Amino acid sequence: MPPTIRPWRLPQRPDSAFNAALFDLDGVITPTADVHMSAWRRTFTEYFEQHDVTPPYSDSDYFDYVDGKPRYDGVRACLESRGITLPDGSPDDPAGKETVCGVGNSKNDAFIAILREDGVEPYPGSVSLMDHLDRIGVPMAIVSSSRNAPEVLKAAGVARRFDVVVDGSVTAERGLAGKPAPDTYAYAAQLLGVDGKKAVVVEDATSGVAAGAAGDFGLVVGVDRGAGEKELMEAGADVVVKDLAELVER
Repeated sequence: MPPTIRPWRLPQRPDSAFNAALFDLDGVITPTADVHMSAWRRTFTEYFEQHDVTPPYSDSDYFDYVDGKPRYDGVRACLESRGITLPDGSPDDPAGKETVCGVGNSKNDAFIAILREDGVEPYPGSVSLMDHLDRIGVPMAIVSSSRNAPEVLKAAGVARRFDVVVDGSVTAERGLAGKPAPDTYAYAAQLLGVDGKKAVVVEDATSGVAAGAAGDFGLVVGVDRGAGEKELMEAGADVVVKDLAELVER
């Protein structure tokens, strides 16, 4: 641990000290969960309408089948909820092809279009926490299922904050199991050079919270952006907050 670091003591755990923060991105640092939700809604609404699939897609499908998962896993789970099985295809499949990857790539195109049209700003409370961790020298990592994490970080103006970014591309290249497995978080801690037992995992999705709970991490914080406090606690969160500013020590 660098000699300039001052351990992070959360108000919710004042007797414990941590020396790294491992953040999910969408819904934790930036409200890109809203962009993802819109992109998934556009993709599945169009697909279901074209194929006369019922019931129609709803936001509950996002939380039940898609939120926090790698893109193609989310496609597969949501389609299976309607009794639809498609061949996996290839990540190179064109958007719209009748494969899991083709549907997933349609969603990615929709996400990029919405991000570029509307932009994204980090949550003010998340900026407050990042400022605090910068001041005390605590290293931070992003652990996201999205392959678009670098573009989102750049659009939000916070890319420089993070020493490590483990996104969907890194997960695929390294052959890591995605959330709810703990592998991506463990890999981020390894890249930071910190003991996972002294790291805090911060997640807004139940699958991500479950990933933190499945690993040997010091603390798992759930951020309730809509998943529900009860659901996050049941998934394995040690602490649930509404805003990351609540994690700044006083």
